[in-house]
Amino acid sequence: MLETRDLNAFYDESHVLRGVDLWVDRGEVVTLVGRNGAGKTTTLKSIMGILRRVTGEVRFEGRSIAGLPADKIARRGIGFVPEERGVYASLTVAENLALPPIIGAGAWPLERIYALFPILKERGRAMGTTLSGGEQQMLAIARVLRSGARLILLDEPTEGLAPVIVDAIGELILEIKKSGVTILLVEQNLRFATRVADRHYLMVHGRIVESMTNAEVIQRESDLLAHLGV
Repeated sequence: MLETRDLNAFYDESHVLRGVDLWVDRGEVVTLVGRNGAGKTTTLKSIMGILRRVTGEVRFEGRSIAGLPADKIARRGIGFVPEERGVYASLTVAENLALPPIIGAGAWPLERIYALFPILKERGRAMGTTLSGGEQQMLAIARVLRSGARLILLDEPTEGLAPVIVDAIGELILEIKKSGVTILLVEQNLRFATRVADRHYLMVHGRIVESMTNAEVIQRESDLLAHLGV
């Protein structure tokens, strides 16, 4: 569904991504793991067209999207949930959900959204500023499902959340996966990643240095945790 070849990205004179090659099959959950500063978030932003100084090939469903602006990539069917979640603080939950344009036949109706995220229905009139971190994360994910995205780029969804909320986010990701939505996930929490993902890419200094199955990551958990500094 998604493939990058020799993907390079730059911040001013800094060469951040160095020839990133990865692929994600339809219906998979694939994670990018690595230390802070390894280039994981930059990879998502490069795929999404948010960064402009990018070279290399990005293909989505067999078509090149390299060089397209972010809004056109979103309309192709890719949704991006940033680490900061991007919830509109001055709008209610219901207004946040009404905001995204419907871009595909797979757009989730509100009834389906509320069935998976009942807390969002309960808090429909609440302003974005009043939501907890977990509620903001659920709302950010729900918005891209509402738009009809077939691939979600999900950046650090468990960052700063209590363990019980992390468990709830994991259950949501597994339910979304069952629906056929594909996810490329950036995640520092290795145990969370092995719970939800099919495969993993290890990033070091802007490069993919290893591709691992879930079973391989579980087997090497201690070594990988030491490498990640967790």
